[in-house]
Amino acid sequence: MKEGAERTATITRRTNESEVRVEINLDGSGDSEISTGIPFLDHMLQSFARHGLFDLCVAAKGDLAVDAHHTVEDVGITLGQSFREALGSAEGIRRYGSMVLPMSEAKVEVSVDISNRPYLVYQVGLANDRIGSFDATLIEDFFYAFSQNAGLDLHVERRYGENPHHVVEACFKGLARSLRVAVERDPRVKGLPTVKGVL
Repeated sequence: MKEGAERTATITRRTNESEVRVEINLDGSGDSEISTGIPFLDHMLQSFARHGLFDLCVAAKGDLAVDAHHTVEDVGITLGQSFREALGSAEGIRRYGSMVLPMSEAKVEVSVDISNRPYLVYQVGLANDRIGSFDATLIEDFFYAFSQNAGLDLHVERRYGENPHHVVEACFKGLARSLRVAVERDPRVKGLPTVKGVL
């Protein structure tokens, strides 16, 4: 990838359960327009964009009368696909990123490897899995869908914290901050950051 080349993508995903459109610019300023029909997910994606310095537009319509699961998962899939497409060849990136992020009484560690060998380790057990009317267990489904489609080795661990809102928000902010480092172009890296010759 040439220095300064745009890293943007637009992906639309349509199923019988949802329709999701995502636009992303990895080299943005953190601007976002988010509308998923799930206010808590909107809030998390706004934080993701702001802390990753990604320009992000997400528009989703799903079968929320049935359950939020399909919409949450399909947003994760589409966001992951758009992230991977925007990354392009991945030449010159730092590849790895990690963040230990505090939020009030909670602390979460997030680490990523943009390896194109997706894997999720999610150790965020919560005693209380309700955030208002939102089922916080769906966040694991979101991270799984995102990591699989973005090609990320993603590790998310709650060090401590009891308030589910604080813990989940720390997860999203930690992911954003880790990816912000991982996608950054390193002027010392020539080609792909691997001895394999391909990610």
